[in-house]
Amino acid sequence: MSASRTERLLNLLLALLNTRVGLPRSVLREKVYHDTAENDVAFGRMFERDKVDLKQFGFEIETLTDPRSFGAEDPASTRYRIGKDSNRLPDVSLTPAESTVLLLAAQLWERAALGNAAVNAVRKLQAAGGFTDVDLPAGVQPRIKPAGQAFDDVVAAMHARHAVRFGYLAGSTGREEVREVEPWGLGSRFGQWYLVGFDRGRAAKRIFRLSRMTTAVSVMPGSSFEPPAGFNARAELDSLNELPLQQAVMDVDAGRLLALRKRAGSSGAGKEPAEKELGGRDRLMVDFRDPEQFAEELASYGPHVKVVEPAGLRAAVVRRLKSAAEFNASPAIEVEFPEAARAQRSRKRTSEDQLTRMLQLVPFLVHHQGLHVQEVADRFGISRKALIDDLKILICSGLPEGYPDDLLDIQWENDHVYITEHLDLNRPVRFSEDEAAALLTGLSMLGDLPALAGLPEDEPGSALESVTIKLTGAAGQAGRLAGAVAGQSVAPEQSEAFATITHAIRDGQQLRLSYLSPQRDEVTERDVDPLRLYSLDNTWYFEAYCHSKSGLRNFRLDRVQSLEANGRPVSGTATADADFPARLFTPSDDDVLVVLELTRQGAGLADDYYAERTAELPEGGLLAEVRFGNAEWLPMFVSQHGGTVRVLDPAELRQEVQAWLTAALDQYGAVSSSDNMAG
Repeated sequence: MSASRTERLLNLLLALLNTRVGLPRSVLREKVYHDTAENDVAFGRMFERDKVDLKQFGFEIETLTDPRSFGAEDPASTRYRIGKDSNRLPDVSLTPAESTVLLLAAQLWERAALGNAAVNAVRKLQAAGGFTDVDLPAGVQPRIKPAGQAFDDVVAAMHARHAVRFGYLAGSTGREEVREVEPWGLGSRFGQWYLVGFDRGRAAKRIFRLSRMTTAVSVMPGSSFEPPAGFNARAELDSLNELPLQQAVMDVDAGRLLALRKRAGSSGAGKEPAEKELGGRDRLMVDFRDPEQFAEELASYGPHVKVVEPAGLRAAVVRRLKSAAEFNASPAIEVEFPEAARAQRSRKRTSEDQLTRMLQLVPFLVHHQGLHVQEVADRFGISRKALIDDLKILICSGLPEGYPDDLLDIQWENDHVYITEHLDLNRPVRFSEDEAAALLTGLSMLGDLPALAGLPEDEPGSALESVTIKLTGAAGQAGRLAGAVAGQSVAPEQSEAFATITHAIRDGQQLRLSYLSPQRDEVTERDVDPLRLYSLDNTWYFEAYCHSKSGLRNFRLDRVQSLEANGRPVSGTATADADFPARLFTPSDDDVLVVLELTRQGAGLADDYYAERTAELPEGGLLAEVRFGNAEWLPMFVSQHGGTVRVLDPAELRQEVQAWLTAALDQYGAVSSSDNMAG
């Protein structure tokens, strides 16, 4: 949609909103479309497309006919209008506590498919004037980025009601098959995300685990479907049973893999000894449930572990190693980045984005008169220039007559923005389905969170309940998609450590901890000033100033061996950055810059690891320049992601990764078909 079409749609919207009796096609063609349509046929096609676009933005165009006319379908007598209350967001007034909880729920999706929808929904509430400006609590900030690109693609297909196609590793047969599915809903159970839908090839409902998808998800825009009436993803997934407990037998290099040994040491009574010596290696028995999930971890250990049994787990590890080796050894491609500055991957802005923003911008300005231009731009996540471009289009838009009093009246003298004529755009449109899903699903996911630092201890539960009721009422029918997304709980499994850190943050107390580092395969003792708790997916971290390293560090809760207050107050040397997400490592001059090639399935890793620069590749792939503090970790990283990422530069690191993968595969007598590195 071009900028001129954006302006035309805005003028058409204003014309249809500001008429009580409706406007005929002749007036619309003359006053709104001007010379853009060469004849009546071209105008008719353009007008019909524009009606469809306005409907997508939340406006239903009423068609009024005169029963006394020659015919009910007589174009000359047909008039069009949009009711002033058509699809407008109902008034929603939130308390500061409710606003805080809602902001947390919205920002759960900051790095996921529903992230843009959540941001738009909060802006609509701000534009309506019922949202209290609040700061996120410093203590607890959960985030999710579920199932990578597959989740994003399935959500888009669900919203558009298009079928999807993907490769899938069947759990029952172990064979890879292509599935064509009508996506009814998504949900999380047992730490995994699942798709519930109608499998067209089998003509039956099926449930698919996203981690078993072996190819990128392709959307089939030429097909459509209707989900079953009253479909609820949470209810569907309640029928799933957790996978049965199995025992893995593996040989591990002596003195290595402390994290794995700890789990072997707690295998339980009544079993064979958890550890046996085996000629320079130790035989471990470790309990697991999900072979694919466990295989991802074991593949990252490369040649330091060999799976003996069961056969399915062994095959899953070998498959990941083979895929990683073949991708890493495939012919190198040219490395070229479009610009020198850091460019975080983001969705391209379109004219649809601009019109969506304008429909939020006008009511926002009505309720926030006199804000500085830069502050308004910051609120909408755009540059000052982009905001000025929006305002220039708005002040030229208005009613068909075109008189000065019929235009939107906006001034930004002395860099402060005021609006004195809004032409009935003073209220934002209702939530879309994905906006309602982002907020309502996010709120349900906060339900088990123990506490929110920064709120009174009796506030989180009551605020969560009350804001959910208010948002459900405001969403109306758009809340349908919320029933199609059943999110995971963001409550941490390490509840005791979570509570200890929460109280230390609140009381300003230092902590002493023992911490296991899998990369270095060692346990260290640290004194730290805790700054905040946050999650990425279902993994919880806490950011702290580490006194032994004299810098900010991030610690995973599940790797904390022991934790207690050391009796000293925090030093105040560092504070939590207002921005999120916190970096999972602290950059330094000693870091190694690595150029990675990512497939479409692995493209999200560019954001996860804070790529310095990115460049798009065909078929959704990505070049990413990433900073690594410890280059020795690269082979683990590539192995873990099994064919979705490879090293391009430096060349010596690429060779080291390949040697690591080859050594790992040699254990199984399953050397990759790419024995030699291609240039």
